Amino acid sequence: MPYKILVVDDEPPIVRLMEFILARQGHQMLVAVNGEEALAQVREHKPDLVLLDIMMPRIDGYEVARTLRADPETCEMPIIMLSAKAQEEDIQKGMDVGVNEYITKPFGPDHLVRVVNKYLGEAE
Repeated sequence: MPYKILVVDDEPPIVRLMEFILARQGHQMLVAVNGEEALAQVREHKPDLVLLDIMMPRIDGYEVARTLRADPETCEMPIIMLSAKAQEEDIQKGMDVGVNEYITKPFGPDHLVRVVNKYLGEAE
């Protein structure tokens, strides 16, 4: 069964890379380039998983995660934060707002697939 994955990132090369990697796994890809778009896509399409950057215009990834966790309809949705911010306090802040996993950029395609599959309940 193809899953719907929302990629939220304002860097087109990163978005294209994630789309390429995950579409090859058979997933349906949705894209948002900022936090406002991300929340609109979640409301409209109800993705199975969100891949979320932190540093974006308008609403940052932390605020998007907080908003999704506060809503009963999306509070259980898996959120994987992807960020170049690799400091311990950044990772802790991501975990504090309720993300399931925090991956630092750059990341390997195999690692991304493993983590996504873990939260979608797919076998390795």
